[in-house]
Amino acid sequence: MTIRPIRELGDPVLRTPSDPVRAFDGWLAALIRDLEDTVEHPGRAGVAAPQIGVGVRAFSYNVDGVIGHMVNPVIVERSEEIQDGDEGCLSVPGIWAPTVRAMHCVAEGFDVDGTPLRLEGTGLMARCLQHEVDHLDGTVFLDRLTGEARKSALRALRSR
Repeated sequence: MTIRPIRELGDPVLRTPSDPVRAFDGWLAALIRDLEDTVEHPGRAGVAAPQIGVGVRAFSYNVDGVIGHMVNPVIVERSEEIQDGDEGCLSVPGIWAPTVRAMHCVAEGFDVDGTPLRLEGTGLMARCLQHEVDHLDGTVFLDRLTGEARKSALRALRSR
């Protein structure tokens, strides 16, 4: 079991769009094992490869006791219905803010072997899918904040 350290805001890998996975090989299998081991740690809903310092399009999730992963994800559907609950990020420790996300979301990609995979979720799973795909695009949840929520989160960030 390998729990990899989480990169924090300020590390350039978190702001760099990730490269697509091109080879479904032993290297990818080892990365996915590390992502799943890392997300299994209590209190974690998702970990994207950039959060452990690897700039490729892969993430793991741990939602409602189900651990899994997705490679080269693309969000193909978002509901018009939204959720506006508090969201946090392992790469921005200690900061939580109300973040607007679609209530329902569908992502398509591949599993570790290159088999097509479709993940669909509502609530926390939808939030997780959107949050992790954002990481792969070089976006952190703070970028999604507006108004007073953004001001408050940025103040908290500066005071750390």
